[in-house]
Amino acid sequence: MESMTRWFARYGNKLLFIAYFIPGVRHITGYFCGVTQMPFRRFAGYAYSGALFWTGLFITLGKVLGPKWEVYHSTVNRYMLIFGLGSVLLAAAVYAIRRYKTRMLKWAASLLRNALLHFNSLGKVRFLVLVSFLAFVGFVSLMLGLIQDFLARDFDTFDDLASYLITTGFGPEWKGAMNLFSRLGTAVFYGPVILLASLRIVLHNKDRLLELGFLLWVVLGGELLDTGLRALFHRPGPVLAGYRIFNTFPSTETLTTFIVCGFSAYLLVRHASSHTTRLLAFAAVLLICLLVGLSRIYFHVQYPSDVAAGYVFGGVWVSLNITLLEVTRRLQTVEQIP
Repeated sequence: MESMTRWFARYGNKLLFIAYFIPGVRHITGYFCGVTQMPFRRFAGYAYSGALFWTGLFITLGKVLGPKWEVYHSTVNRYMLIFGLGSVLLAAAVYAIRRYKTRMLKWAASLLRNALLHFNSLGKVRFLVLVSFLAFVGFVSLMLGLIQDFLARDFDTFDDLASYLITTGFGPEWKGAMNLFSRLGTAVFYGPVILLASLRIVLHNKDRLLELGFLLWVVLGGELLDTGLRALFHRPGPVLAGYRIFNTFPSTETLTTFIVCGFSAYLLVRHASSHTTRLLAFAAVLLICLLVGLSRIYFHVQYPSDVAAGYVFGGVWVSLNITLLEVTRRLQTVEQIP
């Protein structure tokens, strides 16, 4: 009781204000305040202001969404539950860090030291194969989930909510920037990327024929994969200027951008010695793909689920071919050893 009273004296005010947003927690905060003998004026100040903010927010959402509120109601409830669970986990993490900070730092240092030793013993090539294979497994799992949701027609709520958020967050003033972002998903951008990767391979890399062959296969195979997937799913897309767009699942732009930029960036930095360069290249690929997908949704030419599917299918193709490339490279090295 003494420990709970001290904790509530430090953090109870903040909890009272946000408790209405956390399912289950809002029902018990009053009891805790009474048990810990919180002054009524303090309780009223934080609890009533939090209640006013809570009701005001939902009234405003109802005013903005209007009849569409029923469409988003179940989704909002689900995300409120996720928010509540996330808040509890975050509070537990903050508490654990503050109380066991020294012990956790020692454990992290020991884990990092063991990981470096394991990396050195494993070897760079085997480590790359392991990471790319794990990425392949992860993307395949996401792909199977997407296909299941597609067959069950479970994308409607996600598409409506994501489209609404992007349309609301990015107004007409973003049209110029979005036109620029959309160019990142065309041959105008990734053509020079392929050329740069090819020059890098020819001028600096040792396994030139192997890497050039894989680059050509990944790009052309990715185009065939994109065409085949869209013909297979044959999804009717959004209606634009009175005409319905077909075969939008998965998004051609996000799939191609992920494949071309992802694999080219890997070839460009695979032999780089700087970890900073690799991280920057990885971040650049993610940012470019994100901007391309954002422009597709902004212009209403593809659904958000189409864009997400492009990322996932592109990730499957890139991670698979990175794994095959490193395995092939390893096998050729072993064969050359007398």
